[in-house]
Amino acid sequence: MRHPSSCTEEATFLKCLFLSQEEETSGMVTGVILFGLFTTCVCASGVADVVLSCEFIGDSVRGQGDSGFTRSPATLILRDVSIASNDESLAALTPFVPPFQPDPSDLLFESKAPAWEIPNAELLLHADCNEQEVMCEITAYNPRGLKTESGTSYFMVSIDVKGVDFSAMLILHTLPVVADQMTVMQTALGLPMSHAGTLLTELSFLVFSTAKAPSGPLKADCLLSCGFKYLEASPDEEVRIEWRQQYRGTGQKIYTMKTKLNDSEGSTEVHNDRGESSMDAARVVGQGDTSLTLKNLKVSDVGAFICSVFLGHFHAQQVVNLQIFEPPIVSLSETKLVLKGGVAQTIRCHCSNYFPLDAQVEWLSRSPTDKEPTLFPDQGSLSSHRKHGNGTYTLSSRLSVPASVANGTEIICKVSHQALDAPLVVSLLVEHQEPAVLSCHSTADYWWVLCFLFVTVLFFYQLLK
Repeated sequence: MRHPSSCTEEATFLKCLFLSQEEETSGMVTGVILFGLFTTCVCASGVADVVLSCEFIGDSVRGQGDSGFTRSPATLILRDVSIASNDESLAALTPFVPPFQPDPSDLLFESKAPAWEIPNAELLLHADCNEQEVMCEITAYNPRGLKTESGTSYFMVSIDVKGVDFSAMLILHTLPVVADQMTVMQTALGLPMSHAGTLLTELSFLVFSTAKAPSGPLKADCLLSCGFKYLEASPDEEVRIEWRQQYRGTGQKIYTMKTKLNDSEGSTEVHNDRGESSMDAARVVGQGDTSLTLKNLKVSDVGAFICSVFLGHFHAQQVVNLQIFEPPIVSLSETKLVLKGGVAQTIRCHCSNYFPLDAQVEWLSRSPTDKEPTLFPDQGSLSSHRKHGNGTYTLSSRLSVPASVANGTEIICKVSHQALDAPLVVSLLVEHQEPAVLSCHSTADYWWVLCFLFVTVLFFYQLLK
């Protein structure tokens, strides 16, 4: 079977496959539906049908394993998702084509377009072309305190694209299907399927992040991205946002806000356990922006921050991983190195106030005849790491430079660290101090002085007698 060479070709190729398989068995059609890990199809200017290959995670049957869960192939079809209009690939793509003959064992979740945009949805459009891994998991969901209507089911979908800033958690609810003689029940879930063989759903609630792994230096300010969107809610409905930090097995609540969607006076309650952090209540209500600003970053801020949004019966969350990168300050113990008397001299390279821990120190040299530096034969010895009160580290490297090193040689200390775009380099020059040589003239002066001293001593000796 031929494989498509581009995302545009892939969508057209899949359509051709669907059309050519209409006379095949439903099992073959299922194979076409689940072809590849990810595909997108555009059906109109500025909107796209996004199709994701997912896993449905359900409760395991007793005796099938110890994990407590089963994983089954599933497909998520997001209809008419808004895409940036300047994307040139949209015109060549085609809409998603459902299977010709529905299969009751298929798990095809079809969701119609929400009234609001899914932020950064265009990243889903090109993830497969860019060879980015898309993680999509679907599970059954029980809304808090909600007595579901007969035939209505809820599902939670977690989507994450590795390598880019797209992460979202969606809550879907099923739509009613008018049953007739052609209606097929989905085997695993016992829900009616549409005539196209899909489970019709609608997006009820969305929590997302557009920056999953922010970073910054010490004392800087950082925005932890999080937001939510919803299908419908009462104007006086309360929304609660909770930010928690987890690091190395420990967790703590750092910020909580409760407010109402109509932002009535006095409705907002804030508990700030970190200090120097803030959230804009007006943006929470008006734009669904629950991003948290951390001011004056500290080493203790490193870790996973969990943004949880509670609205009515729904609750979803996002995880934002914050890292601190503080570059080292690099210096040498000497400004120049003078070798004399055939004795080796010691120099030190100091790397101070950096974070995280790992820093690499290399010694290089470049003689007057060399064009490029080379590794010094002896890489010296490292001191132990010293930790400062602000959580940063300091390290020193000690190098013994032998007297055999040529005059004018450049000794280089090269330091690499995660906070640096390129290694830092500091250097000094080697100088040789030649021993003094006595000339004939200086020898005569020496004996003259010695004779003068002898006569002076003899004079005072006679005088004292």
